[in-house]
Amino acid sequence: MTATYRFPPPPIPAVPVRGSSSSYAVRRIFCVGRNYADHAREMGGDPNREPPFYFTKSPDSIHLAGIDLPYPPATKNFHHEMELVVAIGAGAHDVASTAALDAVFGYAVGLDMTRRDLQNDAKEKGRPWDLGKSFEHAAVIGDIVQATICGHLAAGAITLSVNGAVKQTGDLADMVWNVPELVAHLSAFYHLGPGDLIYTGTPAGVGAVVRGDRMTGSIAGLGDIHVAVV
Repeated sequence: MTATYRFPPPPIPAVPVRGSSSSYAVRRIFCVGRNYADHAREMGGDPNREPPFYFTKSPDSIHLAGIDLPYPPATKNFHHEMELVVAIGAGAHDVASTAALDAVFGYAVGLDMTRRDLQNDAKEKGRPWDLGKSFEHAAVIGDIVQATICGHLAAGAITLSVNGAVKQTGDLADMVWNVPELVAHLSAFYHLGPGDLIYTGTPAGVGAVVRGDRMTGSIAGLGDIHVAVV
C-alpha cells in the first residue's frame, strides 16, 4: 500500500560527497562537548579525561558551506565552533575502539554554530541546550571526503579565520577523545549507521560573529570551507 501524507514530506537533508555524483543523506547529528582541553578551560570546564558527553542537532540544522549563513533569531551572541565531522557509513553497535574506524565513511570540515547567550542561560538554569545548539543552519558542513581518499585523520592543523584574522587554531591530535574512541563510546548508547554525523568538538578561541563577517575554516587533509554571515 502506497503511503499518502497530509502534507508533502520535507526533503532529506544531504551533504555532497567530494568527487562523486551522489550525496550523503543525514539521519542524525551528534556533537561532542569540550573535546579539546584548551576549549574546556575557556568554557570553565574540567580539562581532565572524563567520559565524553554529547548533545544533538536536528538534521534540518544542516547548512552547506559556500552558501550565505543567515544570522539566527533570538540571539545577540552567535558563536563559531570549528570542528572535524565524522560521517558514519556502516552499522556500529557496542564496538571496540580497535574496530570503530571500520564504520567511518569519511570526514568533513564543519562549524557547530551556537546561540551562546541561549546556551549559557540554559546552563545556569540546568535546562537542555536545544535552543542554543539546535536551530536552522546551526550545523555548517563542507563536502564529505571519503576515508578511502583522505585516510583516517588522527592529527593535523584545524583553524578558523574571521575576516582574515585567525580566531581558532589547534591540532586534531589535541582531541581529548580521538575518533575511534568517540565512535566506540557513542555506539554503546546508539545503533550507529549510515547517515549519522559526529561533530567532534572544537579547539579554543570560540567567539561571536555578526552580519557581514566571513569565516574560513580549514582542516589538514580536507581543505577549506567559506561561509559569509548575512
